[in-house]
Amino acid sequence: MGCSKNLVDSECLLQQFRESGFQAFHNPEELHGGTAIVNTCGFIADAKEESVNMILELCEEKNAGNLEKVIVMGCLSERYLTELRQEIPEVDRFYGKFNWKTLLNDLKIDYDTDSFQRNLTTSGHYAYIKIGEGCNRHCAYCAIPLITKHHVSRPMEDILAEMQRLADTGVTEFQIIEQELTDYGRDLYGRPSIAELVRAMTQIKGVEWIRLHYAYPHDFPLDLLDVIRNSPKVCNYLDIALQHINDEVLARMRRHVTKADTLKLIEEMRRRVPGICIRTTLMVGFPGETEEQFQELVEFVKWARFDRMGAFAYSEEEGTYAALHYEDDVPADVKQRRLEKLMQVQQQISTQINQERVGQSLKTVIDRLEGDYFIGRTEYDSPDVDCEVLIPHTEQLEIGKYYLVKITDADEFDLYGTTLTDKLILHE
Repeated sequence: MGCSKNLVDSECLLQQFRESGFQAFHNPEELHGGTAIVNTCGFIADAKEESVNMILELCEEKNAGNLEKVIVMGCLSERYLTELRQEIPEVDRFYGKFNWKTLLNDLKIDYDTDSFQRNLTTSGHYAYIKIGEGCNRHCAYCAIPLITKHHVSRPMEDILAEMQRLADTGVTEFQIIEQELTDYGRDLYGRPSIAELVRAMTQIKGVEWIRLHYAYPHDFPLDLLDVIRNSPKVCNYLDIALQHINDEVLARMRRHVTKADTLKLIEEMRRRVPGICIRTTLMVGFPGETEEQFQELVEFVKWARFDRMGAFAYSEEEGTYAALHYEDDVPADVKQRRLEKLMQVQQQISTQINQERVGQSLKTVIDRLEGDYFIGRTEYDSPDVDCEVLIPHTEQLEIGKYYLVKITDADEFDLYGTTLTDKLILHE
């Protein structure tokens, strides 16, 4: 459950299970008396509630005799281990986020030290690559540092070796993920090294697309923009959480960035990488946010015209700086109204941007066949969170292959098109 970083951990576990002769299923209904393992999320209230509900549901199945054991791991149990043991005693074992090797030992599985092995749950042509863990930013509202602790980068050679092995199996598209990837390498090499890492990724044989997720605006490494611009293998796409634009709110959030910094950075991104797709996340209802400050955020979104944007309402997370020092004083109905207003503004922008794609010819990877359409994505679209391209099933396309698609229509969420050529020639 939760984010793509959890997914990578689960894929590593799946590989270990299957190599040891276990059968692994995604749906508990298929287990027929086996052991259910929940990899939980503990980020915000909704995610925690979803994880707890899943645990309780599985415990009911165990009590009914449909499961032998229920095991819980991941961020929620890393953060609330003592409380969960007390509140849900039906769970057989709890593990945190980082000790899943102990879980394997307890199941009498010899851990395979080849850490590159993963059983992919994504389509065979794309995978997530986790380049580090943890975060040193300590934003006021965020519980991630309480769960993952200090930022730890993976050695560059390990990352590149994992990518090469996946590329050798047919993976051509890589989503590069970390809690905060722009800080990559500082702990290992004494300097931010994300640009150097991504440049090395482009040299791996078989790589077609590299897409970057979860950057941070303060101290942003501008040399990364040059890598994005100069390499056709790096998607013109950057996921950078900005959270707010008002200086007072940003200061209370402990973001270490100002409105002027943010505007300058966006302008620099678009200057250095013409046509770059910027995805961001914003927050409404942070303690003390006034109506005027919210309106400033709305005007910022209108000015920035983000290609992709998500937003959420502030929820107080115990142990964070905000929970300890601020009163959660924005009423829930006001938060919801502001959230809906902000997303309505973005909806209009997204529709306009998609309409501007009509008539363009875009390189598109085919993810799946669904009903009457092949479903694909452009370099501006990450799996599961962004727009998709729908191509009539009357065309004969291959899953995981890249085609040139002419966009013929668009709506708020999707593009529609027809292929112009046969399978594209890859970069290598």
